[in-house]
Amino acid sequence: MKTLHKRAISAAAVALLSGLACSAAFAADTPTDPEDAGSPIAANVTIVNDYRYRGISQSNFKPAIQGGFDYAHESGFYIGNWNSSISWISDSTSTGGVNSGYTTKSISAPIEMDFYAGYKKELIGEGFATDVGVLQYFYPTSGYPTSNVMANPNTTEIYAAQNFTFGPVTGFAKVSYAVSTLFGNVNSTGSYYPDLTLNYDTGVWGLSLNGHVGYQYVAGNQPAASSTPNVSNSTLYSYTDWKLGITKDFGGGLSAALAYVGTNAATYGGSYTYLSPQGKNLGKSTGLISLTKTF
Repeated sequence: MKTLHKRAISAAAVALLSGLACSAAFAADTPTDPEDAGSPIAANVTIVNDYRYRGISQSNFKPAIQGGFDYAHESGFYIGNWNSSISWISDSTSTGGVNSGYTTKSISAPIEMDFYAGYKKELIGEGFATDVGVLQYFYPTSGYPTSNVMANPNTTEIYAAQNFTFGPVTGFAKVSYAVSTLFGNVNSTGSYYPDLTLNYDTGVWGLSLNGHVGYQYVAGNQPAASSTPNVSNSTLYSYTDWKLGITKDFGGGLSAALAYVGTNAATYGGSYTYLSPQGKNLGKSTGLISLTKTF
């Protein structure tokens, strides 16, 4: 999951909602494929200068360490776990909440844990794998307050994806649908995220070009008790994100990636809805660099 916004309303409540509304697992977007490694079990470790999920920073523009594993059965069924260090809870609650009515300084949740399971099989033909599954975003928290304006950040999504291969071009089209409230946003069950990812193998020096675009739709309306009653969650929190990048395969399971990411996250009341406690837009365009090792 992974990082919220802070609006001109309650610093804590808004900051929490911002980080949560867009947090989620990197594993769901780019899972390790054990089949590619020739083994039913695969693991991965990544170091990145900023954890971005669906375009929104989950680590307040700071480095993160990430890792997970997958098990894939020959029948097509798979299970996996992916984890990342995060900071949105401690960052967004350290300032307290002017209108929140509670003290949030004791809240702590330094890690995001994602658990997923599904079925992936080349039902259409070779190079065209169909993938369906369920993903649980879990945030071990201490002292997290839920109320009529803030839901628990833990989120469950179901997803369906169609992978494709056309020569050097590979990718997938995917739709994720929240069957629970979405990352702490009240009344947000039914939110969805369609996205498209493309990769082009240049055939030169192990370099691949990468492109991605997605749209995060947040369902429902703000609760009556909030500072923005009768305003739709979509007006506040929905946005488009994109990424352009290049990946270098060094062999032996080691790869590095450079990317430029951004969003069109909107403003409301003169302020970005995905805003850090320091007043920075968590969805602003920026460069990313990462190093990944798969086993």
